[in-house]
Amino acid sequence: MEGSGAQPMTAALARRMHVSVQAASEMVGRLSSDGLIEVQSDRTLAMTPAGWRAADTIFHRHALMEWLLTRVLGLGWAESDEEAMRLQGAVSPRVEQAIDELLGHPQTCPHGNPMDSATARKRPAGIPMSEAEAGTDVTILRITEEAEEDAELLVYLEQQDLVPGTRAHVAEISRSRDAVTIDGPRGRSTMGLRPAALIRVIPGEADRSLFHEVPAVIAGLQG
Repeated sequence: MEGSGAQPMTAALARRMHVSVQAASEMVGRLSSDGLIEVQSDRTLAMTPAGWRAADTIFHRHALMEWLLTRVLGLGWAESDEEAMRLQGAVSPRVEQAIDELLGHPQTCPHGNPMDSATARKRPAGIPMSEAEAGTDVTILRITEEAEEDAELLVYLEQQDLVPGTRAHVAEISRSRDAVTIDGPRGRSTMGLRPAALIRVIPGEADRSLFHEVPAVIAGLQG
């Protein structure tokens, strides 16, 4: 792949995945050979229909594992993401279906991100919290995939109960101090503009059907 001028593309992918450029190049080569991605004329990557189906399957299993680990076993957001990565490859379609039914058929992961591309097209986009108007109320819609890579941010948001479905008040947005001040369920908290930009919110009160609730009898097993 490197000989075809894909160096900038694989270098960017390597940085995002925290692997070497060689490993990223080999991964792109395998995915391309399997018909899951295509390298476009401008050197960007595009998913094929088969690639989207495979990605949806992987993320669906990952999200189910996260729900199981957080709402049934009581693990925190950050550690559940790591454990879900280990478990998702061992889940058979039959077990996946059983867990899906047990959890009440969630449409998003615990962080609010859609579990497949079809669901993503039906849900509102929301706006970055950093772009909300100071002095207004918002409902947290989702913690983006990029934010999910920041374990410290996940721990902080969970501690402050700033999770999907939570209503919060944007008290202040200061560009000079690079800070957003939020009044949430656990009181007042502050975060930088960059992490706030990775959180999508809906101004005012959001439709509660956007947020999945694990059946009470299942969630109660945690206690």
